[in-house]
Amino acid sequence: MPKSRKLEETLSSLAQIREHPTSESGIVILRQVLKSKYSIAVAQAAKIIRESSITELVADLVEAFARMMAKPTQVDQNCLAKKEIAQALYHLEYSDENLFLQGIRHIQMEPVWGGQEDTAAGLRGICAFGLVRMNYSDVMNELADLLADPKPEARVAAAKAIAYTGNPQGVPLLRLKIRIGDRAPQVIEECFNALLQLAPTESLAIVAGFLFHPESQICELAALALGESRLEPAFDLLKSCWEQTTNIELRRTLLLAVAMLRQDKAIDFLISLVAQGKDIDTKNAIAALDIYREDGELWQRVKRASKQTAN
Repeated sequence: MPKSRKLEETLSSLAQIREHPTSESGIVILRQVLKSKYSIAVAQAAKIIRESSITELVADLVEAFARMMAKPTQVDQNCLAKKEIAQALYHLEYSDENLFLQGIRHIQMEPVWGGQEDTAAGLRGICAFGLVRMNYSDVMNELADLLADPKPEARVAAAKAIAYTGNPQGVPLLRLKIRIGDRAPQVIEECFNALLQLAPTESLAIVAGFLFHPESQICELAALALGESRLEPAFDLLKSCWEQTTNIELRRTLLLAVAMLRQDKAIDFLISLVAQGKDIDTKNAIAALDIYREDGELWQRVKRASKQTAN
């Protein structure tokens, strides 16, 4: 039978059990598919197992992962199956560190136009969370290495995983990372968020210092991280920067960050800007307050302040 026909039949069998994957026949088919040579089918089977929390197939997932690791570039291009298997095992609280260690250290170079590309960054990130969840004793060293990974996707995952540990030992790693910088702004953004989550009091001034960074994008990321933190002292820091900067885009982002704080004094400040009627500030304040549009009472305050401006 041609390969494409066999693959179609395998995928069709998965589609047929999707509504009842935990039935006796469903388990049989999932087990069979996990043994197949088609990585896309194995990936779909692993996803179904995760979504249905089928713990009895954990051993089959582990076996499939090992098979996909044997000749990874041949049997599992783009790490499709390995990523879904790792995600399923994480969800099912699999607790053998060896698989996750293998995954967090795996590099899979595959041919692309003009050279090669590593397709395992996502897998490394998923396995990082697996090690954190199981409280692996040396996890911080693994996360330190991942924070220096060549792929931005993996570095972002490292910052998120460090926050997930809840361990203050991760703070120095994050502080070092934001000081030396990163080519990918999203990595710095996640480091800001992680710092404010792990050590809010100590990190507030550190993140706020980046509100005056030479690169406006970094300033905006710092502002949004402060807004998302909802820390009470963040309001004065954001407001002070807004009063000092003349950068139009940054001023707009700072007002959004103020709104994100969801503090009474922050909302009062934004509504006062609406009432003042200065064109750009009023427009930006209303745009920032738009996150509260579903709050009928608050939005009525915005409308009244806007009418006051018109008069």
